[in-house]
Amino acid sequence: MTLPLVPIATVRHHHLARHRLCEAPTGAGKAQDLHQMLQDLTFVQLDSINTVSRAHHMILHARRTNYRPKALDKLLADRLAFEHWTHDASVVDMENFGHWKLKFARDAVTLKARYKNWRRDGYEEKFATVLKRIADHGACCSSDVGADEKKGSGGWWDWHPSKTALEYLWRTGEISVTHRQGFRKFYDLTERVIPPEHLNARYTPEETVNHACTTALDNLGFATSGELAAFWDLITPAEAKTWCADELAAGRLIEVELETAQGKPRRSFARPDVLDVPLMEPTKRVRILSPFDPALRDRKRTERLFGFHYRIEVFVPEAKRQYGYYVFPVLEGDRMIGRIDMKANRARDAMAVRAFWPEAGIRMGSGRMKSLRSAIERSTQLAAVTNLEFAPDWLR
Repeated sequence: MTLPLVPIATVRHHHLARHRLCEAPTGAGKAQDLHQMLQDLTFVQLDSINTVSRAHHMILHARRTNYRPKALDKLLADRLAFEHWTHDASVVDMENFGHWKLKFARDAVTLKARYKNWRRDGYEEKFATVLKRIADHGACCSSDVGADEKKGSGGWWDWHPSKTALEYLWRTGEISVTHRQGFRKFYDLTERVIPPEHLNARYTPEETVNHACTTALDNLGFATSGELAAFWDLITPAEAKTWCADELAAGRLIEVELETAQGKPRRSFARPDVLDVPLMEPTKRVRILSPFDPALRDRKRTERLFGFHYRIEVFVPEAKRQYGYYVFPVLEGDRMIGRIDMKANRARDAMAVRAFWPEAGIRMGSGRMKSLRSAIERSTQLAAVTNLEFAPDWLR
């Protein structure tokens, strides 16, 4: 059977529209509008690197140029969102919390199996001690517990016992992030953080699998079963594969071939009416995106859609970097037009632009240069700096 072939322009437009990158990035950027944005995106990834602004703020600013970080703080304070793990640490719309109970239960098993020496080293005793400390004295951060304990230099399995207990209790749902100071997390008992209607919600594993796959497909438009599983990292690839087979048999999914930038079609699933949905043409606005923008975080999908190869070089030795420490992708309409190396120097009250590398075939005429400069100027507002400083050879 010959499957429908979806042109790459159509795939891109669906992808960008579902990630709220087709519309002009105007609007209040305040709590109500921001909540709707988070519901549409489902989550935004957190990251501590603050070269221009932290990833979660850049993600929202790319879609609402009037957005300022305090708006997200209010969303969390009003308990319209919670912090937890998807494929990475993220701010997640609160409507999803009930489905995280499956993740909590599974993590409780896998984390204990991974770190077999916890019981021998006395870590499990710390779980109860730390939980009681929070119950009796309220929210705390990692520096409030285990001050006299030996700290390791590895990952969180090598932290001191009390900090490890905090992370384990958070990953398994006993405690939740109640707020942050700077980027430091403060934890409290989950029942004191999560609103009762979400705290008490109960779903079967089958309902959570359906929720995870449905919301992922709504967000992606076209996807393989593996992409559906990876979207939330909430269910297994096998569960997503079974869900796709069942939905296909019931006529609630179809298979299509997607045109790719490399010219090799890719078989994917979609809703039967996906091509009947009217598409908004992407605005020609130039946007500087976070490396962790949800529209780009799947690097392989980004290459198939846009022919854009992107890797973060934070952990690459400086002499071996092709571009720079933390380089931002640049989107114009439905094309990735380049990447930019820039950093907010708050001591000098300036945005230092070190380099911009256009993608192959992109001409930097006067109109495009003006649009790029406007995008950089908008980033200065988010970074709360005033001036622009361009390196002499910044246009590469």
